[in-house]
Amino acid sequence: MEEVEERRTPEGNKMNGQCNSPKASPNRTSLKTLFDQDANSENEKILSMTSHCTSIFSFTDPSESPSQQDEKRHRLIQLLSIVRTSKKPLHHQVLSALMEMISANILRPLPPPSKPSSSITSDSDFPDEEDPVSKFCRTWSHLQLVYDILLRLVTTTDPKTLSSYVDHHFLGRLLPLFQSEDPRERESLKNVYHRIYTRFTFYRSYMRKAMTNVFLNYVFETEKHCGIGELLEIWGSIINGFTVPLKEEHKLFLMRVLIPLHKTKGMQGYHRQLAYCVCQFVQKEPALGGVVVRGILKYWPVTNCQKEVLLIGELEELVENIDPDQYRKLAMPLCAQITRCLNSWNSHVAERALYVWNNEHFVRMASMAIEEVFPLLVEGIEKNLKWHWSKSVRQLTQNVKAMLEDMDPFLYSTCLDEIDIRESEARQAEIKRKEKWDRVFDMAAAKNNHQFLQRRSPYTCVLSSTINV
Repeated sequence: MEEVEERRTPEGNKMNGQCNSPKASPNRTSLKTLFDQDANSENEKILSMTSHCTSIFSFTDPSESPSQQDEKRHRLIQLLSIVRTSKKPLHHQVLSALMEMISANILRPLPPPSKPSSSITSDSDFPDEEDPVSKFCRTWSHLQLVYDILLRLVTTTDPKTLSSYVDHHFLGRLLPLFQSEDPRERESLKNVYHRIYTRFTFYRSYMRKAMTNVFLNYVFETEKHCGIGELLEIWGSIINGFTVPLKEEHKLFLMRVLIPLHKTKGMQGYHRQLAYCVCQFVQKEPALGGVVVRGILKYWPVTNCQKEVLLIGELEELVENIDPDQYRKLAMPLCAQITRCLNSWNSHVAERALYVWNNEHFVRMASMAIEEVFPLLVEGIEKNLKWHWSKSVRQLTQNVKAMLEDMDPFLYSTCLDEIDIRESEARQAEIKRKEKWDRVFDMAAAKNNHQFLQRRSPYTCVLSSTINV
């Protein structure tokens, strides 16, 4: 038995030696070669599809073949599927070809604006356009897929690898595309640009400066740009990530860019995004509230009632976030502007200004400087009750009057007495002025022995500036 076991042991060793011998390596080598061949064939397939998608269709040329347009769209869908499902990093040749195809399709000159003389801001905010469909890009069926491919590449590819293609030159050509009149393209572009800002941290300073230049050019030069709202949405996310205390660079952006954006004619198109950005600054540093409020009051519109309604709402939101220590300083300018608005003949402006008094923060601010603001408020309230044409405005004014009387009944009655005295003095002054003008006309008539000057209203007398009474 021992001899048999001794014989079996060497045989077992031989079998083990055969299993561990290098004779199996050719199989492994051939398998690796097979995988490499499959990867090369896959890369060649992608390169072929990418080359086909580099051709551009205008969708307006009659000579273009619809079947070729459909073929390009089909290949773009295939490329998007490959990019989405790829678990390994793309080969540098494939990545280079994809970026070349993306640049050829996206980085293009935009068509002239449909209304070159108008102040364009955002088509989606003006639904009453005669033909909003004409704003849409005809090539969007292709562009949408290209933007999706670019977004996927930016999201999944290592920024250091992609930085060879997404550089300052690429970003500089990408930013003007925000002037596209197609809101779908601006939305896709916003997602791409914001994702680049998020992942490519070494480009952030450059991208902030580039967007700031667009804002400044819009405010002080052209007042024509379709993508201000989308750029402000990106800035809203950027401001949300600022650390406290804020850097001087960011405070200057608030004062020199965001506040002047309130003065443009097309502010209604991007006010929601602008108000969010400004509110983010005040929430992070409430001490900036005074600067923002005074800046908005500086650019208050004179004849644009829609802007007035929007700005009243923004001021109300700012009062909720500013430092309460600034309430006393801001009470007088804010209450003066709100009073002018509630006396507006436009019922929408007047009603919005009256609704501000439902805000407890605004009421608390006014109460901190009650002796200064009450005379102004009471005069505006009484003027509305006597003269405003809108019944709803008069009803709201009555509600505000009841609230102010509850705050300080004695001061309210004192202000009413002062108003009566001023009105009485004004009536007496008007009577005296009219008597003086009557004497002037009588003297002129007597001097000429005829009714050379007919008795007429002193307001139309052309001699009023030369006769010294």
